[in-house]
Amino acid sequence: MPLPEPKAARQPLHHRNIQIRGYKRDDGLFDIEAHLVDTKSYDFNLAAGVRHAGEAVHGMWLRITIDRTLTIVDADAAMDATPYSGYCEKIAPEYRKLVGLAIRPGYLRQLKELFGGVRGCTHVSELAAALATAAFQTLAGQRAQDPARRPFQLDRCHALDATGPVVALHYPRWYQGTGPVDPAGQSEEH
Repeated sequence: MPLPEPKAARQPLHHRNIQIRGYKRDDGLFDIEAHLVDTKSYDFNLAAGVRHAGEAVHGMWLRITIDRTLTIVDADAAMDATPYSGYCEKIAPEYRKLVGLAIRPGYLRQLKELFGGVRGCTHVSELAAALATAAFQTLAGQRAQDPARRPFQLDRCHALDATGPVVALHYPRWYQGTGPVDPAGQSEEH
């Protein structure tokens, strides 16, 4: 369902497009690739010069290569467009420090430690965070789910609350609620 109609007329100012794609490689690894592009709908005055309407202010790329354990085995960053050409792109090689990190609890904290403040690029670091959830989506269906292990996604969002009706209906073995669940998917306790 889309958002409701805006309550007032408005003019577009900023457009951010983030595309993320996941790939299975022939060598058994997986590439997750992100591209961020920021544009303005008007001529934008930067300290380093004018960016004309529709011209990219930011054009950032990040690719991570992961194995089946969600460990990053390779990483590359690149920048097509930056507000301070000749300076911003110098940080791109630092994103090789992602190699060896595992996408599991603590990953976002490690990103902040490695790339927070002047140690990184705000936009590339944003992509590194977004690639984590995309990595899970990329591997979905690529690994056999062990029926004896609790599905990792439980208790990671409100719909998959282990005490709620979705878990009761679709993952009954792992349901932790106390109320019965009706066929329409509503638990009596919620």
